[in-house]
Amino acid sequence: MTDMRRTILWVVFTMSLVLLWDAWNKHNGRPSMFTPAPPAVTASAPPPDAAGSASLPAAAGTAAGGGAIAAQAPAVAAEKLTITTDVFRAVIDTQGGSVTRLELLRYEDQADAKQTVTLLDSSAQRTYLAQSGLINRQDGGGPFPNHTTVMTALPGERSLAEGKDELAVVLESPVVNGLQYRKTYVFKRGNYAIGVKHEVLNTGDQPREPQLYLQLARTMPANVSSGGFFSSFTSPASTFTGPAVYTDATKFQKIDFADIDANKAELPPAADNGWVAMVEHYFASAWLNVQPAQREFRVNKTDSLYRVAMVQSLPTLAPKATQTVETTLFAGPQEEKKLEQLAPGLELVKDYGWFTILSKPLFWLLDKLHTLIGNWGWAIVALVVLLKIAFYWLNAKAYQSMAKMKVVAPRVQELRERYKDKPQQMQQEMMRIYREEKVNPMGGCFPIMVQIPVFIALYWVLLSSVEMRGAPWVLWITDLSVKDPFFVLPLLMTASTLLQTWLNPTPPDPVQARMMWIMPLVFSVMFFFFPAGLVLYWLTNNLLSIAQQWFINKRLGVLK
Repeated sequence: MTDMRRTILWVVFTMSLVLLWDAWNKHNGRPSMFTPAPPAVTASAPPPDAAGSASLPAAAGTAAGGGAIAAQAPAVAAEKLTITTDVFRAVIDTQGGSVTRLELLRYEDQADAKQTVTLLDSSAQRTYLAQSGLINRQDGGGPFPNHTTVMTALPGERSLAEGKDELAVVLESPVVNGLQYRKTYVFKRGNYAIGVKHEVLNTGDQPREPQLYLQLARTMPANVSSGGFFSSFTSPASTFTGPAVYTDATKFQKIDFADIDANKAELPPAADNGWVAMVEHYFASAWLNVQPAQREFRVNKTDSLYRVAMVQSLPTLAPKATQTVETTLFAGPQEEKKLEQLAPGLELVKDYGWFTILSKPLFWLLDKLHTLIGNWGWAIVALVVLLKIAFYWLNAKAYQSMAKMKVVAPRVQELRERYKDKPQQMQQEMMRIYREEKVNPMGGCFPIMVQIPVFIALYWVLLSSVEMRGAPWVLWITDLSVKDPFFVLPLLMTASTLLQTWLNPTPPDPVQARMMWIMPLVFSVMFFFFPAGLVLYWLTNNLLSIAQQWFINKRLGVLK
């Protein structure tokens, strides 16, 4: 029974660390141990004709009874507008009025501190675009202005001036098949939610039936697996990257790139609410429309671009009539409290894996502690202290059981030697000793197993929270989301793990005894590459566990 308990704990510990190690490799762009490397992706932006004729709204329009988007020959040359605010440096291409580049000025690139995080992009390395336009609900009814149509930028400021809270950028399309499309971007100071107003004017003498599509398109990141036999085992240990869809009825749905490749993506039915998003570690983009209006959801892949879109039906436009739709393009950090205020369920783009039900309250508590303390590192320490207090009696029972096992260990070892050729009699004598000493060989297992989900959930909080990114703790720890530059915390954690091993009862089997010392050393190596915030969490937990275990061992008189 003792061996079984140790075996269970070591299997859980080993598998957890292997999965965490594999997940961190994938986050840093290294190949997974379990899944094949993704195929090479050509990330250059598709040519205008391909972007139009092969776009997701073309498929959506066909499904809804309308024709595909046809590419139009540009009447004038497109230009790229550079927009600067206190949080963004954006590039808007007048061809379609698409956002083709978006830098987040308050976030440094962790690979190059001289650069800022680029969320949207249309470079040779990657493509990630926010697009919108109109399609025709009628089959064969002809094209309307879409994300391939060259628009005209109306005169106005391109930088958010000091003392101003808003900056509006207006683009206007030519008349296409009787419709003119005006798009207005409204950037607000300190805000990652960009207001986007869509105005549709019927300039002709016949009614028109347009649909508005809001689309996000991107190439698959190199460090995201496209699937594999072990993907179901490794995906719980890595934050999600890819499209996502939300409606009030079906709630939050992730869509794997592999499912789009295989045409197996599951989408919610048409609804009068919902949004679409592209999610990655720490950041996300999303098209939002909180006003009730019928909409459909579409995904597809063409020319290496994965697309997710909402297609919203507009009322039939009478001649000379205008229809206006107010939407929001969010593009920025996954700050949970701010996301909750933008749209129902938007905070779910912050990926907690399978442990959302536990992770959300843990983050709430961590955030409250940060408000009181003012430092995320000390907030992590305080949260682990509170959790250890909450689980004190469970831990005490586990450590008392371990301490009693340490007391009877010499007698058990003597039995093993005496009855090594009589396993059945040896087992009976061992159970007799356990009864006499009132020792439960499994007593130290259950209390620890109960706590494992909570501490894994806390791991997800620290892994997923953008608040940790760039957050300092003390002295040399200037960013809790990257590894300790001098490896002080991993070394302390390794030492604490070895001390904890010394306090545990020594297995009577010499092989198991050696493994008790070797395994902590082997797996401690992983923590040298984990984010400092995660190592701080494990170190604090270890130190508090050691203190409690030492106190119980001393009280029971079993210290070596």
